[in-house]
Amino acid sequence: MNAGCLTIKELTDAVGGGLTPRMVRHYHQLGLLPQPVRSHSNYRLYTKKDVLRLQRIVALKQQGFQLNHIRNILEVEPEADTTVNLMGQLQQQYRAVMQQISQLRQTASALEGLLGRDRHCQIMQAEVLAQLKLLDVETQAGLGGLENLWSGLDAEIHTHSEAFSESLQRLLPDLSHRSEIEQHLISQLVLACGDVSLVSFIKLSRGAIAASREALSSSCQIVVDTQTVAAALDQTRLLHLGCHIETLIDNPHITTATEAEVAFWQHREWREKLLQVSQGCVLVVGYAPSVLVEVCEAITNQKIQPALVIGMPIGFSHAPAAKRQLMQQEIPFITVAGTLGGGALAATALNALVESLIDKPDCHCYLKNVVDSGEC
Repeated sequence: MNAGCLTIKELTDAVGGGLTPRMVRHYHQLGLLPQPVRSHSNYRLYTKKDVLRLQRIVALKQQGFQLNHIRNILEVEPEADTTVNLMGQLQQQYRAVMQQISQLRQTASALEGLLGRDRHCQIMQAEVLAQLKLLDVETQAGLGGLENLWSGLDAEIHTHSEAFSESLQRLLPDLSHRSEIEQHLISQLVLACGDVSLVSFIKLSRGAIAASREALSSSCQIVVDTQTVAAALDQTRLLHLGCHIETLIDNPHITTATEAEVAFWQHREWREKLLQVSQGCVLVVGYAPSVLVEVCEAITNQKIQPALVIGMPIGFSHAPAAKRQLMQQEIPFITVAGTLGGGALAATALNALVESLIDKPDCHCYLKNVVDSGEC
């Protein structure tokens, strides 16, 4: 065996990240990894260069890139003119992925139309399911019959108001490993945007629920990025707790993420105002990614020490980056990973925490969750 070379098992151990010999062989077949040299005993032998390439593959895969994307990325040299072509290829692939998501969203909507029905609609729901099995979609009459089925099911909505919680329970993934308070928080966030897939993007640090309840019980300061977020907060309950709301970008004419982002960069006084927030406050960022970036930098430099950061700004590059920075902080946080977010979600998160505290002040289920699973 060549000196300094690794076997396939030693290679996977060196790279880590859940890599297996079978995956390495698959990468060889796809052309992601060049074929290695062989020993006299026909064992695959790998070098440090192979370790580095595999580490890049694993890292890109963990970030969500598909294998065909990774191949294109790794084949382009940083200084090469083909970088422009690569960006065009990635843009085409992005559009293809979005088309797939759109098709899956249509499928999800059809399933939600059946599964997300409360008990008042279940008789009609059962009838629809029975008739769908017999439906002849090859004929125009069959297509008309399908429209009639949906019309009959939709007609039920005129007989009663929607039971949101009841419908949602049939659609949410299993949350039994979460504390009761965390389940309530997640449910409220899903109801705020109408998208059950949000659940997999909601991230809470260990101890976030406990930190929020302690801070709110102590009449902490609530600091939000814009007046739009402040207007969406449950001010009656916050007043009951003695919590005062402070707005960083204190301009009523700034109502969008774009305006908030530009304004925060242009006006130094708002960045200086951030450094004056009280220790133990709750920071709620729903619009401007730059506010969350500044929050993370101030925490890192020990200039501010909030009890909790609810970071849910909107954006396609800065917002995901700011949220990743937040998740690296030791301060308790609640966020929605990726581009998803907004003022309504950020305000909903705080409102859900406030509601749980007032309605169930003696609930300690979240403490058991911290001890047992470390997820709160």
